[in-house]
Amino acid sequence: MDLITAARHLIASRDGVDHRAEADAMRQYIETVTFTPADEILIVLREIATGDWMAMPPWARNLAYRLACLQRPADVSVLREAAGDLLSFGPDWDNHAHELHRQADEIEAAG
Repeated sequence: MDLITAARHLIASRDGVDHRAEADAMRQYIETVTFTPADEILIVLREIATGDWMAMPPWARNLAYRLACLQRPADVSVLREAAGDLLSFGPDWDNHAHELHRQADEIEAAG
């Protein structure tokens, strides 16, 4: 299963009725995103956001951005995009978002 399919399956399963289907969709999404390259992760996140910004659960977005940042730790645009997404769902993750901004600033200053 590719990531866009897994993400759409996850979104569709969030009806709150069939918990087994939701758990299966969560497992499939996690397994898929774990081994997806950063470029594809970012494409999927942007595509989902274009259709319905709030469709994907925050934990799924956080995980996807975290994995993209781990794959591309020196990519200032990815760090800032991830930080912006975290700030959209704060304040629980604001400290993490500010840390990503700080890292991006350091990379820019060093370059």
